[in-house]
Parts: sequence; structure tokens; C-alpha cells
Amino acid sequence: MFLYSTESVSRVKIVSILVFIALASPSVYSADNIQFNMDILDVNDKKNIDLSRFSRRGYIMPGAYNMDLHINKNEVPDQPVNFYPPDDDPSGSEACITHEQLELLGLKPEIAEKLTWWHDNQCLNPDSIKGTSVHADLSEAALYLSIPQAYLEYSSDDWEPPSHWDNGIPGLLLDYNVNAQSQHQQHSGSNYNVSGNGTLGANLGAWRFRANWQARMEKYSGSKGNTRTNWDWSQYYAYRAIASLRSKLTLGENYLNSDLFDSFRFTGVTLASDDKMLPPNLRGYAPEVVGIARTNAKVTVSQQGRVLYETQVASGPFRIQDLNDAVTGDLMVRVEEEDGSVQEFKVTTANVPYLTRPGTIRFKIAAGKPSDFEHHSRGPLFGTGEFSWGISNGWSMYGGALVGNNYNALSFGVGRDLMIFGALALDATQSWAHLPQTGGTLKGGSYRLSYSKTFEEIDSQVTFAGYRFSQKDFMSMSEYLDARYYGTRQQSNKEMYTITFNKQFRDSGLSAYLNYSHQTYWNRPTTDRYSMTLSRYFDIWKFKNASASLSAFRNKYNGRDDNGMYLSLSLPLSTGASLSYNLSVNGRDTSHTVGYYDRVDENNSYQLQTGISRNGGQLSGYYDHEGDIAHLSANASYKESEYSSVGISAQGGATITPKGGALHPVTTEGATRLLLDTQGVADIPVAGYGAAIRTNSWGKAVVGNISDYYHNQVRIDINNLPENAEATKSVVQATLTEGAIGYRKFSVISGMKMMAIIRLGDGSYPPFGSEVFNRRKQQTGIINDNGSVYITGVNPGESMTVNWDGKAQCEVEIPVSVSKYFTQNLLLPCTLLKETISLKENEGEQ
Repeated sequence: MFLYSTESVSRVKIVSILVFIALASPSVYSADNIQFNMDILDVNDKKNIDLSRFSRRGYIMPGAYNMDLHINKNEVPDQPVNFYPPDDDPSGSEACITHEQLELLGLKPEIAEKLTWWHDNQCLNPDSIKGTSVHADLSEAALYLSIPQAYLEYSSDDWEPPSHWDNGIPGLLLDYNVNAQSQHQQHSGSNYNVSGNGTLGANLGAWRFRANWQARMEKYSGSKGNTRTNWDWSQYYAYRAIASLRSKLTLGENYLNSDLFDSFRFTGVTLASDDKMLPPNLRGYAPEVVGIARTNAKVTVSQQGRVLYETQVASGPFRIQDLNDAVTGDLMVRVEEEDGSVQEFKVTTANVPYLTRPGTIRFKIAAGKPSDFEHHSRGPLFGTGEFSWGISNGWSMYGGALVGNNYNALSFGVGRDLMIFGALALDATQSWAHLPQTGGTLKGGSYRLSYSKTFEEIDSQVTFAGYRFSQKDFMSMSEYLDARYYGTRQQSNKEMYTITFNKQFRDSGLSAYLNYSHQTYWNRPTTDRYSMTLSRYFDIWKFKNASASLSAFRNKYNGRDDNGMYLSLSLPLSTGASLSYNLSVNGRDTSHTVGYYDRVDENNSYQLQTGISRNGGQLSGYYDHEGDIAHLSANASYKESEYSSVGISAQGGATITPKGGALHPVTTEGATRLLLDTQGVADIPVAGYGAAIRTNSWGKAVVGNISDYYHNQVRIDINNLPENAEATKSVVQATLTEGAIGYRKFSVISGMKMMAIIRLGDGSYPPFGSEVFNRRKQQTGIINDNGSVYITGVNPGESMTVNWDGKAQCEVEIPVSVSKYFTQNLLLPCTLLKETISLKENEGEQ
């Protein structure tokens, strides 16, 4: 109790004295200068006072400082800021905003041309931007600039102009996603498999160097027991942002990302407009994969042999929505069930109609040679380019060409914004393919109609609806390569219909989701996929927000039919847990299960289920953990007379930079991340837009759920700080380019809190108002009368400096034996620094 009461007396005394002086002093004070009447101070030594830091409002002594630059609501960290006396006031001090820092402000070009400068044209004159104010806060190491929004480039709450984009710092990264399963089938033996994929990468300036890997090991026991393993470096590439063109440059192995031509793998160069660099309301959307798992299952999404996404899911409906929005073309989805059965179906991704703002041109250019999964080149050298031009406020024209020896394609289309009726696009593509085997040339056309609309007035959205017809002799590049090198066309598309529809019935609390895809071929059976989900929230008895969900699907793929239905009822409990009943119906079995779901805390949750099916009882469990270094999950299942199974998965990464590094969870391998520094203080909880993670032993943590080109904010969870820690700066911001390793530093003081008396070698005390700083230049206390001070962040064996007259004057050493259980003032001798001793000797000689 003594420490807290003494702290209050010390703090209140200083503050009340300064406030009283400022208000009651008969001396003159102005907006900038304050003269204190020292005669009314209730201190023993009225001549030994240093109130220089309070004598001028916002005054900071001339010199160099490292500060965070705050531009309205945005932040640019760790900027060198010099304070100089103004040209017309040698006794004053103003912040110098340099030409380099001006570029960070994001001023419109016509405003930047009219600026004036001072200090030999090195420093910006804020008065040349009407309505602008500049304010420095040394205690927060921050320089605040308030600039009228009309003078700045377009920005929004979650998007900033290129002048604020951060390329991050150099570093290395290794991300992984590993899944392990063990299954024992009653009649066919056991199966063990481990699979994984991830990214090895390096960042240097604006460049991102990446190598993607994937691996799988399977071991079978029984009469046909054997082991199969494979490891592949699936892709080598490098990329960087070209901010001036709002585009992305990629070198190496890549997949053609086109709105006009089908995707295929190649080695070469790509320069393409990047929608992620645009404001959010102008961006496209990423594909999503929807399905139903009959048991705890592993879901793998791949494209042309490349694993894009792999995860383990609990039984029931699943929806994968965090695929990269650069993914286009056909995706293969494989659902491996615990009973050994496998669902496979295809998802055709599609973009919303290719519309562009008036006067704007979007483009994609690529050149290289097609390549296979073993990194071998095959096929002709090619070049391709496409564009979309916003002709007017409603009409867009787009087109492109893919040119190569023996294969050529040309496409042209128009798009129309129908305002309240949605957006419509129509295009036609013509291909010419010469096959050396036959000596002939196949010519064919493909025609596409696309539509998109959000019906806000009826809470409905047609995310995408389209129709495409391709003539028999029309060939995409991938079809041409198959025909040329394998002698047969793997598939020859004929007609395709696709639609994704969402509808909200708010009065009844019902929502509906529908997805339909129909694809016919000239040389293969028809493929159909239907999926539908109906869900509703309601109150029943004492249960609030109970929910019911009905999901159904039908797949027709490679001549096989796969149908299923899943009904789920959930009742939330007052403890935060929930009870559920699930009915699963498919062509092979019908099961009834009851389940219990609960969250242990924000990082841990689990689900238990038990039930019965046609062949007997079943039991399963699923556990999920959002850890500080990885995202972990585990599952186990048993079905009577059929199988037993266990599985685990881990998704995480390691990031190493010159500023430090950490193990951490990741959302997308090789993607953007933010390295956070709490100045060496461990166990500090930090969070972006998910569960909080804690800093490691070196005071570092990496947040992986950072969005490219978005205005991201990360904060310290001050409600769960360790007892001996205090955060003086708990929020940081960052807008990072794709793949960047950002770096931000929090201000955290760690250590004990105690009262002390600081005394100089000659028995005197530092001046009243002197400041105590730790080795990180953080203020830990202000000296009161007779050297008494309340100090925070006290650590045994640490040294601190005492500052007055604008600089460090003496140094104190905290005893190694110091304890937080001290109940009296601790006497701390303060040794004068060499510079101070020299100055006093010179004054004595004079």
C-alpha cells in the first residue's frame, strides 16, 4: 500500500504544482511561451529547478530524433526527424519534414507543386498547405500532421495510396502445412500417410523470391503392404510490385492468370495489373469451394498437379473461402474420408464481368514457354497480352491475343454496366492450332456470356452467372499441348453453365446459398454439380439464437454419381458451448449423431460426437488450437465393425530478419506478414484480426493474417499484460505490399515499480522536474523535491540516466539485489557522466 500511496502523492504533487503555476502565475504566458513564477513553489531548493521542458508549449530542443510520423489517421513508423530553429526565431524549434518524407504524405501533384521550403530549402513549410498543423509529442516519439483530406490522394479506412505502401525489410521465411493420418480398416488393413506443402522464400527490397514444395508419404499394411514417397519443388519464381503501373511483375515458373484464355503452366515473365492494389470496391473476388464431409476428412484443392490448399475438416459441411484471388481455371477437389472412401469433383472458377472504370486501362502481358510439373519446357515460345478499357461510364471494351508457333488465339469482348440491373459481358475467342502429327490446322470459336448482380433491395446476390459454348475444333493452349505431346485431347469442352446465388430472408431469419455448374464435352461424359445450403436462426424455449442448417449436393463426375444431404440443429448453452444433432445421408449410409462443442478460450476449441448408422455405433472427436507458433488440430474417430482413425495437422512458419525473428502461425504460405517488436519484453500478447499470440523470449512475434495493400492495425492486448509490463504505445499500423515482411515496434516498459531517492556525489539532488530514462530511452520517472522519484520498469542490475537541461547528466545503477518487496525509499547514487564533469571543470576554471 505504501508504494501506491507514495506514487499518487509524487505524481499529483508535480502535476498540481505545474497546473497551479500555469494558471496562477502573474507572469506573462502566451500560446508558445510560458514563464513560471518559482516563488510560489513549495520546494526546499527553489534555485535547483529544471522546468525547461514545460516552459514552451510543444517545445523540443533542436536535434535529431527518431519518431513515428502520423498523417491524419495513418502512421509511418521510425522516421528520422530533425528539429531546427526557424529562420525567423533562433530561440524556437520546429520539425523538419524533408523532401523524402513529403512523398509519404500522399499529396495530390497539383498541391505538391505549390509548396514552399525553409532551412536552405531542406524543410517543408507547413503553412504552404492551407489548414495543415504539425504537432510533436516527445513522450510518444510521434510527429502528428493534420492535413485536409481534399489535398491528399484518394484513401479509405482500409486502403491507402501507393505513397504509403511499405515494402518491408529483408528476411527469410519457411512456411509449412503438414497433415498426418492413420487409418485402420477392419477388412483391408492399415494405411498411414503424411502429406505437406509450403513455401521457402527470401525478401530483398521490393523483390520476393519463392520456392513452393509439396510432399507425400503413404504406407500400406496387409497383403499388399508397401510404401510410396515423393517430394517435389513445384514452383520457382520471383515477383515484385510496380506501384506506378498498379501491376505485379513475376519472373520464373507461373500459371497464366487470364480473364480470356484458359490457365496453363509456363516459365517466363508476366506483367499484370493487380486488382489488390485498387480500392476494395474495385477488386474482384476469390473462388470458394463448398462441400460436405461425411466423416473427419482431409480436403485437398489442386490445379494441374499443384496443391493449392490442404486441410483437415470435421464432419459436416465445409466452405473454403481463403484461396488466392489470382487462382483461375478448373480446380480439382479431393475429399478423403476416414473410412477410405474418396469424393472428387471439379470447381470451375470464373471472374465477374471484365469491367473497367472510365478512362482506365487494365492489362496483362506474359511471355515464355509452356512447362510441365518436372520443370521441363514443352511447346512453342509464346507471347500473350490482354487489356480492358473503360470507354465511358458504363461501357468497357476488352480483348487480347495469345501468339505462338503452331498455336494462336484471338479474343474480343464488350462489357456493360446495367446499373440497377447488374453487369453484363459478352466475348468471343477464335483459336488456330496446327498439329504436326496430322499436318492439319484446327480452327474453332468459343463464345461466352457473363452476368453479375447484387440485389440489395431484396437481400440477394448473383455472384456469377455464365454460359459458354465452344466448337469442337476450338482448342485452348493446354488442350493443344496435350494433343501435341500425348496424342490425345484430355478434354474438349462444349457447353458450360454456372451460377452462384445468395439470398437473405431477414423477416424469417433464413438464408439460402445455391451453386450450380454444368459442363458438357465433345469427348467425355457430362459433369454436373449442385450444392445448396439453407440456414436459419431462431429462439426456442430458453435457447436463444438456435440454428438449423440443411445442406445437399449432387456430383456427377467421370460417369459416377455422388449424392449427399446433411441436416444440422444447434442449441447454444448459457456457458457458451452448444449441443447439436446431425443427420447425414448419402448413397452408402445414413447416420444420426449428437454432438457437443465448446471453446476452452479464444485459442482452443473442441467437438465431441457420438451416434449410430446402419452398420453400428460411431464416436469422433475434433480439437483445434490456435497457438503462438502454429495452428494445430487433432481428430480421432471409431466406427463399429468398420474402421478407426486418428489425424493431426500443423500449419505455421518461421520468419528470420536482421531485426529478429519468430516461429508463428500462418494463413497462406509465403504471404505477407508483420514482425512485431516489444523491445525485448517477452510474453506480451499481440493481435491482428484473429486470436492473440505472445512474443517469444526475445520480444518478437509475427502476425501472419496481414492483407496486402490494406490498412492493417495490430495492437497489444493491454487487458492481459504480464504484471510487470506496461505498454506506452500499444497500437501500430501497416500497409504492406504483397509478400512483404513488415516491421513495427511497440513501446513497452518492463520491470518493477518503486520509490527511490536519487542523490548526486556531492550530496545534492538533481533539479526538480528532471527526468529518468532507461537504456531504451523510455521515460520511467520525473524527480520530485529532494530527489524523490517514483520509477517504473525497474530491473535488477540495469542502469538509468537522469536528464536535465535537455541532456543526460548522470547515471544510476539499480542494485542486483533490488526487490519489488521494498517498503521504503531506495537510495540511488547518481554518477555524473564524463561530459558533465568536463563542463563543470571548464565552468570552474572560468
